[in-house]
Amino acid sequence: MTTETVSCVPALEALERSIEELEGRPMSQFRTVRAPAEALERQARELGADELAQRALLLLAAVLLREGRTGEGGQLAHQVRSWAELHDSPYVRARAHRELSIFYRAVGDFSEGLTHAVQGVAVLPDDVPGNVRARHLLSLSVALEEGGSPMDGERRAREALTLAATAGDTELTLLVLNNLAYSAFELDDEPSARLLVGQMREIQQRTGHRFGANELDTMARVELMGGRYAAVEALLQPVLADQVAANEGDAVAECLLTLALARRQNGRYEKAQEALDSARVLCAERELAAVSARVREEQAALFAATGRFAEAYEEHRVFHAEAAALHSAQRDARARALQAVFEANEARRDSEHFREMAHRDPLTGLHNRRYINERVPDLLLDAAAKCLPFSLAIIDLDHFKRVNDTLSHSTGDTVLQHVAELLTEAACGSAFAARMGGEEFLLVYPGVDAAEATERCERLRLRIRAHGWEPITGNLPVTTSVGVTTTPDGRGTFSALLSEADRNLYTAKRDGRDRVVAGLFT
Repeated sequence: MTTETVSCVPALEALERSIEELEGRPMSQFRTVRAPAEALERQARELGADELAQRALLLLAAVLLREGRTGEGGQLAHQVRSWAELHDSPYVRARAHRELSIFYRAVGDFSEGLTHAVQGVAVLPDDVPGNVRARHLLSLSVALEEGGSPMDGERRAREALTLAATAGDTELTLLVLNNLAYSAFELDDEPSARLLVGQMREIQQRTGHRFGANELDTMARVELMGGRYAAVEALLQPVLADQVAANEGDAVAECLLTLALARRQNGRYEKAQEALDSARVLCAERELAAVSARVREEQAALFAATGRFAEAYEEHRVFHAEAAALHSAQRDARARALQAVFEANEARRDSEHFREMAHRDPLTGLHNRRYINERVPDLLLDAAAKCLPFSLAIIDLDHFKRVNDTLSHSTGDTVLQHVAELLTEAACGSAFAARMGGEEFLLVYPGVDAAEATERCERLRLRIRAHGWEPITGNLPVTTSVGVTTTPDGRGTFSALLSEADRNLYTAKRDGRDRVVAGLFT
């Protein structure tokens, strides 16, 4: 290990600890993540720590999604997932799937959201902290419920609850309980909802946690199920007095809507109207179209309750118009977000396509010399670090000029294509083949010792000679000479190994061609 590498180790370790700290922050603190994540992403790139850079990018994707910048967040999450799949990074891949699940649910594609949520749990490594696994399970739970599988969703939420509680993550534990309680409310299961709210209160008493607006709204909805209107007022009063945190832009408006509903059911119509008026103003200020439509719906119910049926009808008509416009806007937003991701994916695929083309021989489809020059030195370094053998074989077609001169260059191209197919068949496992130029090819055998490499090349030589060449070359045979070299422990440069294999190839040709000559690199 070089002095420079040693000096980088503490910096990398500190960088990873910083990223882990950001990944572990409570979700309510997502607004504090952007600036440090951007700085850490730059540091990771400067240090050549690609995986840490991708983890920092995922933190930014999560912030974008939670800020409502759905297309940008989904686009970034897609890019990171592609990197993780290309570089076989299960942890980054799992986290990217979780963010993609959030993205697709946000744009209304619940089926795709569920697919990514499942993958986010399936590929998550076994050794991640319990609260990390709990977050992934919670995302799966929500996706299952939205996908019409409430029982499966509850089961996953219960698993997440156990992990979060065991990890001592109070905020995550309460988040799971809150989701379970709201689900019970939507299913009209008051006993279960009350039991879950009771567990939330026990945690509050034990830890001193302050409930946020979303949690208080859930509790108020549960009290509403039993007609406990005074309890609803008491729960929501701190939100209206701006005494509790509202981590979501629509939280206060939701609380006002719950309050209006409770007051209407309790016959307090004037107070219900006050709550609705406040909700309407807030919706206009914050452009809360979804809540605004529901305010219209509740206004219609309030008019009907007070005998103002004509106004109730008109308000209900406007509600339906707003709801239809909202659904149209949501569809448009979903289309725009999906288009942004589609374009990002297409750009990535195009980039990968052109990069792949630059590394391929257009005639045979094999890797080319450029790919070999970039790839083999890295493979040699890896072999040397692990003290593994590494073999190279140069394959040259015997008297190939006679094919071109006697028949045609088109026939020669056909021969090269058939040889490339036979080489591809021979390059099993970690081995791969390349065309070096003209009628010369290379086989690369990472982790393969001298005896096995020689045996494989001998089988290839016999296979090429026995191939059915008559329809292509008539009476002209097609044979190969092969030079093989092996470094037993991965030591040696690519150019030195290539020169040794070339010397062995020269020996094979000098000794009569159609043969394999092998030797150890020294």
